Amino acid sequence: MVFLRTSEKAGSCFIRTDQLDGETDWKLRVAVSCTQRLPALGDLFSINAYVYAQKPQLDIHSFEGTFTREDSDPPIHESLSIENTLWASTVVASGTVIGVVIYTGKETRSVMNTSNPKNKVGLLDLELNQLTKALFLALVALSVVMVTLQGFSGPWYRSLFRFLLLFSYIIPISLRVNLDMGKAAYGWMIMKDENIPGTVVRTSTIPEELGRLVYLLTDKTGTLTRNEMVFKRLHLGTVSYGTDTMDEIQNHLVNSYSQTQAQASGNNASSAPPRKAQSSAPKVRKSVSSRVHEAVKAVALCHNVTPVYEARGAAGETEFAEADQDFSDDNRTYQASSPDEVALVQWTESVGLTLVNRDLTSMQLRTPSGQILTYCILQTFPFTSESKRMGVIVRDESTAEITFYMKGADVAMSTVVQYNDWLEEECGNMAREGLRTLVVAKRALTEEQYQDFESRYNQAKLSIHDRTLKVAAVVESLEREMELLCLTGVEDQLQADVRPTLEMLRNAGIKIWMLTGDKLETATCIAKSSHLVSRTQDTHVFRPVTSRGEAHLELNAFRRKHDCALVISGDSLEVCLKYYEHEFVELACQCPAVVCCRCAPTQKAHIVKLLQQHTGRRTCAIGDGGNDVSMIQAADCGIGIEGKEGRQASLAADFSVPQFKHIGRLLMVHGRSSYKRSAALSQFVMHRGLVISTMQAVFSSVFYFASVPLYQGFLMVGYATVYTMFPVFSLVLDQDVKPEMAMLYPELYKDLTKGRSLSCKTFLVWVLISIYQGGILMSGALVLFESEFVHVVAISFTALVLTELLMVALTVRTWHWLMAVAELLSLGCYVASLAFLNKYFDLAFITTVTFVWKVSAITVVSCLPLYVLKYLKRKLSPPSYSKLSS
Repeated sequence: MVFLRTSEKAGSCFIRTDQLDGETDWKLRVAVSCTQRLPALGDLFSINAYVYAQKPQLDIHSFEGTFTREDSDPPIHESLSIENTLWASTVVASGTVIGVVIYTGKETRSVMNTSNPKNKVGLLDLELNQLTKALFLALVALSVVMVTLQGFSGPWYRSLFRFLLLFSYIIPISLRVNLDMGKAAYGWMIMKDENIPGTVVRTSTIPEELGRLVYLLTDKTGTLTRNEMVFKRLHLGTVSYGTDTMDEIQNHLVNSYSQTQAQASGNNASSAPPRKAQSSAPKVRKSVSSRVHEAVKAVALCHNVTPVYEARGAAGETEFAEADQDFSDDNRTYQASSPDEVALVQWTESVGLTLVNRDLTSMQLRTPSGQILTYCILQTFPFTSESKRMGVIVRDESTAEITFYMKGADVAMSTVVQYNDWLEEECGNMAREGLRTLVVAKRALTEEQYQDFESRYNQAKLSIHDRTLKVAAVVESLEREMELLCLTGVEDQLQADVRPTLEMLRNAGIKIWMLTGDKLETATCIAKSSHLVSRTQDTHVFRPVTSRGEAHLELNAFRRKHDCALVISGDSLEVCLKYYEHEFVELACQCPAVVCCRCAPTQKAHIVKLLQQHTGRRTCAIGDGGNDVSMIQAADCGIGIEGKEGRQASLAADFSVPQFKHIGRLLMVHGRSSYKRSAALSQFVMHRGLVISTMQAVFSSVFYFASVPLYQGFLMVGYATVYTMFPVFSLVLDQDVKPEMAMLYPELYKDLTKGRSLSCKTFLVWVLISIYQGGILMSGALVLFESEFVHVVAISFTALVLTELLMVALTVRTWHWLMAVAELLSLGCYVASLAFLNKYFDLAFITTVTFVWKVSAITVVSCLPLYVLKYLKRKLSPPSYSKLSS
């Protein structure tokens, strides 16, 4: 809605936008001045006015409109921009507001920036679907061959269907059941892992995806960083103060303020005329004390921070007497549109210069001795991403001096300040420590200079064409030969163990992209300090582009660079994707790291979808705010972090973790083992069906292609359930390397992304094993044929169950006590059930020695060669993990 009126005296209020753009700081919004000036609230209904608004758009950072009041003379026109709006999904943090609603329902920014969730299917499931289709074709082919060999005699189609039913065990129907139970087991193991407490698995379909990720897309604010700013360093050119030497600054301030007070009382400042600006005085090298004083004062004045006092008692209106309000230090909180500014003002408070009050026209500072200094704010120039700096012109009430203070990024400020030899070098040093740097400068103005500036500035503000350019030109006339005061360094604290985690993920062959709504400088800073971009790497900052030609040139410039990280802003990205989607994605995928700043929520989701389409690889998205939900839902695997920005992301994600550092273990250990186990389990279940179908085929071909079942009812049911279910399912406990090893050597993870644990090659190997074993078991039983047919069934079925149990033992890489229990339990079940199955087995024959030796002989022939082959393979071409565990 458009913001018309507020109860705050200043005519502005703060809103929280964390669910829209992921930034936790408060944003200042200003009421339309024409309606704010109305004497009473009810007058809103008696005026005749209209609002013109642009059509609904995705962009949450811009708005254009006009407000026109027709019943006044002349009609009042006011331009509306983003600062006169309150979007849906934002929260009013101070005062009460009244506005006119312009967008509702599907037209609101927050709804336009969300996407519909999709059902996620794991890559493993898709691969298994392909293999199952292949098995189905094999089943049909086998049945047709059998009928052909019969010679199509009689009603052949009836035989065809009988064969289809007899061989139907080729299709692993129990595979889905086993896999789904396996997935549930992995989820349970992840939630029970003591090393990653608080992890929640919210999906039961894709735990294996964690083992196959190639791209990891992460949010910055609140995911990699804690979103807590701390002031770390003040540099004055000759002397630098760190966290351990802040008390010296305090002493300097106390001294310089006690001196100025002594002077003021000496010549009774009130009668003295306002002194002229000091530009005429000869330049004397200033003492360290006065330089510290100047620097701290500049930091305390040049900002957009408002101190907020919580109202005590039940007084809801803010119109009560100032005296009722609690102005004590512990009741004050600072609000600003960027957390860095708050950190700076909190630091000046800690060294003794406190910001106690601020409205649109003045601000008050309290000195260490408790004296209140009042400054009149004449102009403020807000921070924009183009100018990369903000400035303020203030008049000191006691001396009537006018000073222009300015602070900004080193790139923007280095051209504005007087010549010096240390700024660039020190900025580089601080950036390498991962600090965000701001350069602070000032310029003293005479009254005449200021009046001249003000008239030109107001004229520029009223122009209709190229207003922003003209205003910038006027402000630039002031930004010359400014006196460099100091350089400040603020640290955005990283989450615990972000660096080692990112290092580990990089070594595992995962490419990390950082998508953030934050400013370019900040994003680059964090990328360096979190070691997302390693120290030695270059970063290529993609220049802002608006047209096809510019994008083409910039892409060519980027193509010439090798092995460097890419930093690009959301709008440039939009242009590149519009004209050169394929080329851009191809280039970006070759980068070791990519940072996208100023990204809208839908843009994040769009990048995820692009990566999936162009590379066909698995992507994972990590975020913590409402603005990351689209990205989390679009990725193959979404991980939410429970952060300061609420739980929206963690509830929408497939996995929810309390801290970023848990992701390492989640992928390296659980992702790896889930994928490996599921691959082994699924191939084993297929093998189980293929063996029995091969035996049926051999049996039918020996008996003149008769479509007669080899094993009757209960034996077939028992084979797939009681006799082999437990050992086969116990494969979900298998692990090839210990978790500590997997964490220590993340390089092992690279092998998984190639998908070699379950591929056409491994599948064919298992098919060949099944055919060999089925053939041996059946032909062996037929060769050792005794007088009756019953014995063939008894010998072959017993050998089959033993073979399956031995094959599980062959597949297992690390034994777990439950596996042994499962093997023995199944064997026990089978032996016990022999007594009841006298319908199928001749008990007298089973207890003889001949039965035992024949079964043993067949089992040995079917399993021994495989054991030998496995041993030779481990010796001649061992897998990478066995080299580590030996």
